[in-house]
Amino acid sequence: MIQIIPAIDIIGGRCVRLCQGDYGKVKTYDASPVDMARAFEDCGVRRLHLVDLDGAKASDTVNIRTLEAIASSTSMELEWGGGISSDRALQDIFNAGATSGIIGSLAIRQAEVFKRWLSGFGPKKIILGADVRGRSVAIHGWTQVSGMDISELIDSFLPDGLKEVICTDISRDGMLQGPNTELYTDLKEKYPQLIFTVSGGISSMSDIEALEAAGLQRVIAGKAIYENRITLKEIEKWSLRG
Repeated sequence: MIQIIPAIDIIGGRCVRLCQGDYGKVKTYDASPVDMARAFEDCGVRRLHLVDLDGAKASDTVNIRTLEAIASSTSMELEWGGGISSDRALQDIFNAGATSGIIGSLAIRQAEVFKRWLSGFGPKKIILGADVRGRSVAIHGWTQVSGMDISELIDSFLPDGLKEVICTDISRDGMLQGPNTELYTDLKEKYPQLIFTVSGGISSMSDIEALEAAGLQRVIAGKAIYENRITLKEIEKWSLRG
């Protein structure tokens, strides 16, 4: 069964969503990140996707207090991304309660550091975050396109034990137009040994059902939840299946 992983994107300690990774198109929601995390856990959610958007832009961890508050208030697995650009920042998020770190820009700019982290912390704690426009990987909070193909990026880390990849299609993120299923099924067929998390475009439970039918293991849902296109009751019902 595909695992639904709700997303909490954070700017200034508050829940937000962007459209297509554009910091100029921010929608802020009233619920606090901690309250949302508790609500998700009450629905049977076991894993939460947290993104420090301030951190992604600043290339450093910014909303670490929010992570600490969520970790102390819930028992879910917490995957945290955004601004992890140094040994200190990575250790900070683990000390604050993250169970895994999502590494994006650094994996491209400092590949040897990412490889060292994979080796030192293990592939369950270090997740490759690949944000793409088309198939080209974007970096620095989605504001720059690197020109590197997603497959080229993955291939470079397979010998180092890479196991988990979160792939976000920025062109669909926050647009509620459905995921790029073709991209994810292509990646899954090419790399059956990896766990791929689908991110970007999820608009309804039918999207999630289609991804499950395609054999994907995990999916992140964000704006569809906040816009009530996927309800907490639906998430609870889905969680009970597992």
